[in-house]
Amino acid sequence: YEYIRKKAENVLYDPKIATKEIVDDVFETVNDRNKLIKTLAIAKSAIRHNMSKDLPKMKTPTCIIWGRNDNVTPPEVAEDFHRLLPDSDLYWIEKCGHAAMMEHPDAFNEILYRWLTARQY
Repeated sequence: YEYIRKKAENVLYDPKIATKEIVDDVFETVNDRNKLIKTLAIAKSAIRHNMSKDLPKMKTPTCIIWGRNDNVTPPEVAEDFHRLLPDSDLYWIEKCGHAAMMEHPDAFNEILYRWLTARQY
């Protein structure tokens, strides 16, 4: 449990965001064999498959919301995604790590809401 807490704190810009509730949720996930296997399969797939050749073919409008201080998947990756996706918008959340929707849920939801409204979804 302590290891999971430390890892959660490292993923977030502000370690205080790693509340007991968040750590408990992650701990439950990694201790559920089925969830863990699925999570590891997704992670391995993301590492093995470079999407840079596929992204230009994706025509779906995409809202990219990224933590400016993400130390798991750095901001340069967001810029690459934005450049490669033909119909994307990139938004930054300052003082934010890898989990923008958890660290700054209000800002994340506001950005997404404005984007969806502008796109008339």
